[in-house]
Amino acid sequence: MTALKKYQRLECQGLWRETPEAQRRDVIVSFREASLIISDGRSETALSHWSLPAVTRLNPGTLPALYAPGVDAVETLEIDDRDMIGALETVHDAVEAQRPHPGRMRQRLLAGALLALAAITVFWLPGALITHTAQVVPWAKRQEIGRAVLAEVQHVSGTPCAATSARRPLARLTSRLFVGPTAPVIVVLRDMPVPVAHLPGGILLLNRHLIEDRDGPDVAAGYLLAERIRAETTDPLVPLLHWVGLRATFELLTTGHLPTGALDGYGEALLAARNPAPAEATLVRRFAAVAVPLGPYVQAADPQGRSLTATDPAPKPGTPAPRPVLADDDWVALQGICSP
Repeated sequence: MTALKKYQRLECQGLWRETPEAQRRDVIVSFREASLIISDGRSETALSHWSLPAVTRLNPGTLPALYAPGVDAVETLEIDDRDMIGALETVHDAVEAQRPHPGRMRQRLLAGALLALAAITVFWLPGALITHTAQVVPWAKRQEIGRAVLAEVQHVSGTPCAATSARRPLARLTSRLFVGPTAPVIVVLRDMPVPVAHLPGGILLLNRHLIEDRDGPDVAAGYLLAERIRAETTDPLVPLLHWVGLRATFELLTTGHLPTGALDGYGEALLAARNPAPAEATLVRRFAAVAVPLGPYVQAADPQGRSLTATDPAPKPGTPAPRPVLADDDWVALQGICSP
């Protein structure tokens, strides 16, 4: 290399040791264009030539400075001349600036990877974790979580109605509308601020006024069918996990349990949410599949016709009238479900 011009022909005294076992010798240290020449202090005979780029300081920050011609070299040189030390440090810094630094590249790559990981953690991981957890929670655990949410809902809606005389009619209504092993459980609530809602584990909540204030079961049946469509379209466990947060979601995934207090306040938030009406084509198909008239529900849910315009398909000539949702005596008994 070419040393800095201001240091050319710089000389100083030093102590040189050829090997660790040898005696130290007084020497003259000469700074040249690309090398450091070490000469005998009396005869001025050159004893050693060190390449400037290879000179290594063995005791940074300590005086006298101790140098070697390389990392594995046995020769050493002690210098206490500040000008010579400054010259060697300047050359060392110049060499380091021109040398490739793979560690810096690794640091940049690591920093980039960490930024990417942070972005994934912030923008992708929460949704992915919640979706995955909702997919793997078994049905029995969903029912357990649904019952826990129902306990929260009761702080707003009051206790469920459970008159003994209405239990069998309620069971008949359930079997009339829903079939299969995952048929929902219908819970009638006294003071629920919304007509209907659904919870994880197949629990449908129904406002008592849809039973007590109606002449027949068609409206209540319509609300239950529509809410069931919503529950099938959007997994009710997903908004719940968004509510409890990532830490509680991760605990549910790893231990099978939500932390104590995770659902506090969720009942009120659930009943305050506004869910869009199901697609009309889906409504028509579902109501027709179980022979429940669609008109009473549409009129009750959207009396102005602003969002729902679906109507019952015209009956084919000669088609017998569909059987009623409930027999009259069952409907009368069901209307007393909230009686003391």
